[in-house]
Amino acid sequence: MSTPSASGAKDQVARLLTLVPFLHSHDGVRLDDAAAALGVAPGQLLSDLKVLLMCGLPGGYPDDLIDVDLDALEGPEADGVIRVSNADYLSRPLRLTPTEATAIIVALRALRSGAREETREVVDRALTKLEAAATEGSAARQIDPGEVDLERLDQVRLEADLHDAVARQRQVRLIYFVPSRDEQSERTVDPRGIVSAHGFTYLDAWCHSARAPRLFRLDRIREAAVLDTPVSTAPEPPRDLSEGLFKRAEDTTLVTLRVEPPARWIVEYYPVEAVRPGPGAALDVDLLIADERWLQRLLLRLAPHARVLSPTELDQAFTRRARATLSLYA
Repeated sequence: MSTPSASGAKDQVARLLTLVPFLHSHDGVRLDDAAAALGVAPGQLLSDLKVLLMCGLPGGYPDDLIDVDLDALEGPEADGVIRVSNADYLSRPLRLTPTEATAIIVALRALRSGAREETREVVDRALTKLEAAATEGSAARQIDPGEVDLERLDQVRLEADLHDAVARQRQVRLIYFVPSRDEQSERTVDPRGIVSAHGFTYLDAWCHSARAPRLFRLDRIREAAVLDTPVSTAPEPPRDLSEGLFKRAEDTTLVTLRVEPPARWIVEYYPVEAVRPGPGAALDVDLLIADERWLQRLLLRLAPHARVLSPTELDQAFTRRARATLSLYA
């Protein structure tokens, strides 16, 4: 017995996808008439119906499978009429879960990025219907979105757009929320890739405003527009965050701060090496710094609730900076 070829199996699946809706709309059709309408030989259609017997809902139990009356098609008492039962669900409208709808939307957006103009028009129409159905509108009766997490859906779309920008090496204009300044900033970046660490997803990119590589948390990106402008920096792979957001480099300095309760928030806001109980309610915090100026600005924000324990020269440098700053008010 020969094994069916891959192309034969593929052709049969295509025939079954056509056969199922045809039989649902032509109840009690004769085998010869159905074969003529579908453009296949009666013998081939009978073989397909025998395969249809093994199709149905997940589970594989008798009540889950489509029932085809083969006695009416073969044997001395056959009348040649196709009778299909236990397939009422074929008449139900298509229902997509939020995950399924999101996956299709992301796939269509990826397809659109490399498609021709005429294909984009078709994809755009499909996207419009899917996105409307996944949120609200008349199409929601055809696609059941369930409890749609709109914020998550927006982030999935954002991530798909950023992947597209990385693949096509196009610049992206971001409107990014900066928590430390409680403000939004607009900047143009050269995207390098999407990375994850500590439960968050980041865009790794060269920031033209900072003139340095930066990580942008996707949930803080308010808007992102993929530009037609190609990236102006040399393409690089995204950084490896498996060891955390920050790696200790040769030019970093380990600093120990003593922080009082009003300044303890830095432990949650900045990456630290270690935290130990200090005298009273204070904490002794070890952190790595690469720029002494950054540390001085941080200490000015925390004053008088934080000071440097070591290295002592940094504490002396901050004392001079603080006195110079106070002299400006005199």
